Amino acid sequence: MSKSIRDLTFFDENTAEFSEHLTAVDKCVVGQPMQRTWNHFSSDDQKCFAGIWEAEPGCWKINYTENEFCQIQSGKSILRDAAGNERPLSAGDNFTIPAGFRGEWEVLETTRKIYVIYEPGN
Repeated sequence: MSKSIRDLTFFDENTAEFSEHLTAVDKCVVGQPMQRTWNHFSSDDQKCFAGIWEAEPGCWKINYTENEFCQIQSGKSILRDAAGNERPLSAGDNFTIPAGFRGEWEVLETTRKIYVIYEPGN
């Protein structure tokens, strides 16, 4: 099906699907941080998503089944792999996380990011 200019999604003009939840207890390493998502786009096949994510300070285990592009907008976090290698994250950082990545996401200061997710297994 052909798409047109009307099918573009501008985050500042779109009403996002908002969700808010405490991080699942079984994933938590430190605290039980609140996470918020403003999903602005879902593809017709439900394999691609884009929006804004925010989390409060804490640390939890992650296991990516999806591929994700991230752009940190604000805050400070640490992304840690299963071997303990880590990378600090702050405003302006752009990176991808491949499916199969396991480790921890630690939020030091409330962090907000823009995300684009592709879930090949859906």
